[in-house]
Amino acid sequence: MVPTVWFVLAIVLVAFVFDFINGFHDSANSIATVVSTRVLSPFIAVGWAAFFNFAAVFVFGTAVAKNIAKGMVDLAVVDATVILAGLIGAIAWNLITWYAGLPSSSSSSTVSTARANGLGLAESKPSPSCSADRLPRDANITNAAMANMETSNFF
Repeated sequence: MVPTVWFVLAIVLVAFVFDFINGFHDSANSIATVVSTRVLSPFIAVGWAAFFNFAAVFVFGTAVAKNIAKGMVDLAVVDATVILAGLIGAIAWNLITWYAGLPSSSSSSTVSTARANGLGLAESKPSPSCSADRLPRDANITNAAMANMETSNFF
């Protein structure tokens, strides 16, 4: 499928939604200590967190993201639909864990959905490095994807 401009813009919009959800999902973890010890006021702590989350990519680059993704999924079979599915899966997982009050990381949810999408690709688009033959014979792709999300977020 060749993505249209509108489809790509929709993916960018969903990425912004994920970034917003990531902000309120993970902000409590990043500012709880400085607010509870009264080192910073909540307003200043949120401002600092927002600034440093934005500035970190310019200071530290994308090396961590590249290292996590290296070899996980064959990029030759990844298309815009897979990226959209990963974002939607990460958003859903973040909202479920946030609503249930379960501690989890938005970064873990993106890694989990990348791996789950890799399993889905292995089922639908076999390639030398991403093959369904590598899955156990009795593996159901839905069960494998859900187990993948659960284990990476809880263990």
